[in-house]
Formats: sequence, structure tokens, C-alpha cells
Amino acid sequence: MLASTEREQGMLAEEIDIDNDTTAYPEGGLDAWLVVLGAWFAMMPSMGLLNTLAVLQAWISENELPDYPESTIGWIFSLYGFSLYFFGVQTGPVFDAHDVHFLIVPGSIGIIASIFFFSVSTEYYQYLLSFGLLGGMSASLLFNPSISAVGHWFHKRRALATGIACTAGGIGGIVFPLIILYSAPRIGFAWSIRIVGFVCIACCLGACGLLRKRLPPNKKAGASIDLKSLLDPKFATTTLAVFLIEFAVFIPYTYVSLYAIHAGVDPQKAYLLDVLLNVGAVPGRAFPGYVADRFGTFNVMCATALACSAMILALWLTVGTNETGITAFAPLFGFWSGAAISLTPVCIGRVCNTENYGKRNGTAFFFASFGALIGIPIAGIILKANQGSYYGLIIFAGSLYVAALIAFIIARGVSCGWKVKVIF
Repeated sequence: MLASTEREQGMLAEEIDIDNDTTAYPEGGLDAWLVVLGAWFAMMPSMGLLNTLAVLQAWISENELPDYPESTIGWIFSLYGFSLYFFGVQTGPVFDAHDVHFLIVPGSIGIIASIFFFSVSTEYYQYLLSFGLLGGMSASLLFNPSISAVGHWFHKRRALATGIACTAGGIGGIVFPLIILYSAPRIGFAWSIRIVGFVCIACCLGACGLLRKRLPPNKKAGASIDLKSLLDPKFATTTLAVFLIEFAVFIPYTYVSLYAIHAGVDPQKAYLLDVLLNVGAVPGRAFPGYVADRFGTFNVMCATALACSAMILALWLTVGTNETGITAFAPLFGFWSGAAISLTPVCIGRVCNTENYGKRNGTAFFFASFGALIGIPIAGIILKANQGSYYGLIIFAGSLYVAALIAFIIARGVSCGWKVKVIF
């Protein structure tokens, strides 16, 4: 007994596994990695556009709708993020019960239609409906099934596989802004958006051809939000943490370029900050997945939330009009915030069984969608209330990240106990 206690005390770490599913996972192989590639193709248009919000909001604010306040324009882009997550409440159960192409094919058609409608929009309501609503709904039909499909093929390496797939959002966040910034002044904003649309057509074809499920349909999954799942303390606290992190992450993503313009940076350089942010986000989505498979997904989320809090409150808040400091903030925040996209679905998977992953993932992001919806407009209201000063906006974003850090610590403790060395 004493020897057993000594061995327990001498352990460097303990690994906790909530998922009781005994199904053998491939954890690799050609079929599994082709599914990851298919998920990558699906996330290129859906998450790539999400990561282009800063350039789109700055461009439309400055050129297309200059008479509208930031808080009003913010609804266009927050609606995209809201719809992407909100409609996961239906896509999750449909994924569990049917073939993945029930979702991927209409999502592909919708996202392409959204982009081309967006390119011909001239009025506020047209931007709102074409990009915010149709684009966000269609992105949900691409993003949620691709995340869930990867979960069918990987368990121990799920964080790494999901992180690799999520790098597509960062790549899209580099490619799409560069297309817009360098082609729009020459051929017009409308045609630059259409070029983005042609890239998305190719990606959607790849997604439709490669994505597929491994587990048989779960016809008992239902087709509504799983409110009963919130009675599970592990899932409920994890959902709260995901809500707060999604509430926080899109504020710097959306306002970093506008902040730079406010600080006196040349607009062309300011728009490129979104590209730099996504340059950091590409390794910031893959590398935390690699680390999370070894040291625990929740542990990594706590570490990245702490780092993002420091980036916002110690660097962005104090940088002022220093162009070098503003430029440094973008890739640093991009790297440390990448886990908010790639690891949050993995956290949900850690507190539920795989056959219910689609439904639980959709339920969690249903609640997170409201954070994505109100975060950008609230930040715009704070900006207006401070007469254009970004001090209050930055404090708000940093406070949300601190709250998210606390929530992840609580979720981890509820799920696996409070020992620091536990791998979870």
C-alpha cells in the first residue's frame, strides 16, 4: 500500500480519459489523412472568410459604407460568426444520423452563392443578408461536419489532426486578404471578391470528394439542441469556457486593422496586419494540437488563454501609436489565439462519447454563437462611447480572455480533478 502511494506521488503526470467509447480508432493511415485533407478544404472557405473579417470590415467601413458607424457595420460580420456556430445545433445531429454529404454539398453551394451575391451588394441590408446570414449558414454546413468527421478517425491524435485541418482558416486568412488588397485597387472590390469565390469553388470540390464518416449513423441523435447535456457538469462548464473564448477572440481579429489606422498607420499597411495575424495563426492552430496530444487539451487551452490575456493587456493596451509594437502584436496574438479555433472542438470531444460528438459539438457552439454575435457590435459600442479611443475596447477584450481562462480552469477541475500534473 505504501509502495503504491509512493509510486502515485512520484508520478510526473496522470492521464485522464473521459471518453468511454472502446471503438478502435485508425489514428492515421491514408483514409484518415484524406479525411483531414477534406476537412482542410472545407475550412478554407468557411474559416478563411472568418479570418478575413478585419480586412473586410475595414475596407467596407472606409470605402463601401463610409456613412455607417462601426457598431452597425459590425453586425454584418458578427452575424457571419454567429450563424457559423448557431446552425451547428442542427448540423451536429444531422451529421450523427446521416451521411456527411447531406451537409457538405448544400454548404458548398451556399458559400459560393454567398460570395458572388456579396460581390454585387451595394446596400447595407444586402451585405448583411448575403455575407452575414447566407455566408454564415453555409459556413456552418462546412465547418461543423468537417470537425466531427475528423473525430471519427482520430482519438489520441485528435488534437493534432484537428489542428492541421484548422490551419486552412489561417491560410485562407492570408490568401483572401492579399487577393483583396492587391486586386481591389486595380480591378475593383467586386471582382476581387469573385476571385476569392473561384478559389472557394476548388476547395469545395475537394471537400465533397474527400470527406466521409467512419462510424455508422446514430439514428437516435435527434434533430434539436441537447439541453439535457447541460446537466452534465463537465459538459456545462466546458460549454461556458468555449462561449467566453469565442466571445473574446473575434474582437482583436476584427479591430486590429482599424486600430492601426486610428494610430496613424498607412491604411495599406494596416490591412496587412490581418495577414500577419493569420501568419501567426497557421502554426498557432497546428502546434497546440501537437502539444495537446501530449500534455492535455484543457491544459493547453489554459496556457493559451493566459498568453492571450497577457498579449492584449500587456502589449496591445500599452502600444499606443508605436507602429513596430502594433505590427508585433498581430502575429503574436495570431499564434496564441489559434487554439481558440482548433482545440475548442477537441475539448468538447474530451467530455462526451464519440457517437454523440456531432450533437454535443453543435450544442456547445450554439451557445458560443451568441458570444460571436454580440462581441464585435459591443466592442463597436464601447469604441463609440469612448469617442474613438480604443482603451475601453482593449480592456473589454482582455477581461473576456481572463474570464475564459478562469472558466477553462474550472472546467478542467470539474472534469478530471484539481491536480496540476494531470494530463487532460
